[in-house]
Amino acid sequence: MTDENSQGGPGPVLKLESFLPYRLSVLSNRVSAAIAQDYAERFDMTVPEWRTMAALGEHPGLSAAEVAGFTEMDKVAVSRAVARLLEAGRLTRTTASDDRRRSVLKLSAAGQRIYRQIVPVARAHEANLVAALGAEERRQFDKLLDKLFAAATADLKRGKR
Repeated sequence: MTDENSQGGPGPVLKLESFLPYRLSVLSNRVSAAIAQDYAERFDMTVPEWRTMAALGEHPGLSAAEVAGFTEMDKVAVSRAVARLLEAGRLTRTTASDDRRRSVLKLSAAGQRIYRQIVPVARAHEANLVAALGAEERRQFDKLLDKLFAAATADLKRGKR
């Protein structure tokens, strides 16, 4: 027995609504859209800007390339976020003392104030999302996410050979 494709001929069919990568992407997009709307309204900030600030709040002194690697965001998105955050006075950029070619990014005093305001908002979004899960489901979900991250990382490494 063969599946029929959308043109009515034989061939494999991919049902997006049950395809895990698609479902994860849609979930991520929905969560990001709600967060993006909140951050834009409250802080005049995009999600890439927030992720950049979050990375620097946790790891001060990263370069833009290191922020991109840490957050797994596109380098262009990070570059735009950094430019806007610098313009808004939320970041500082200095030259690394050990390597004059490397720029070091840190939250400015204004950036630190905003960061302290946004962290509870981010945690509230997370709490609203995971409220759909019981405590045991949350533990299982975290374990399953760890397994999926490991599998995706291994798959990516296989593809880079």
